[in-house]
Amino acid sequence: MNESKTSLAVAALRNGTVIDHIPSNALFKAVELLGIQGIRTAVTIGNNLDSKRLGNKGIIKVADVFFPETVLNRIALIAPTAVVNIIRDYEVVEKRPVVLPDTIVGLVKCANPKCITNNEPMRTVFHVTDRDDVTIACHYCSHTVKSTEAQIN
Repeated sequence: MNESKTSLAVAALRNGTVIDHIPSNALFKAVELLGIQGIRTAVTIGNNLDSKRLGNKGIIKVADVFFPETVLNRIALIAPTAVVNIIRDYEVVEKRPVVLPDTIVGLVKCANPKCITNNEPMRTVFHVTDRDDVTIACHYCSHTVKSTEAQIN
């Protein structure tokens, strides 16, 4: 391990997944979306860290866990600037941005009280209508919502 990695604001990771460049106001929702509350390996969560790109940011480091891409991409709904780093032997072997899927199933609750998903036992389905402003629309009632206002299940 080289010297620069020992002076990071958050300790270096030997193997695992790092999700970086998460807006600070979305960090704990990202933790929830990943479902890492009960994970048995080391988890490091840093909030309000300095960032040239965001001003301040959050970061999540999970030792010895490599999440499926579908799980990581759930974060794109609330943190479209997030970047996933796969670490092996203290080196970044893969780096990629999260990608918002075209369809989001079972993740967001429809805010329309008359929507069938709020009155019948069924999963919600939303389609992305605007990737720049991250806006989604309910498949069943067409109700639209910005990701910053979406109620995550």
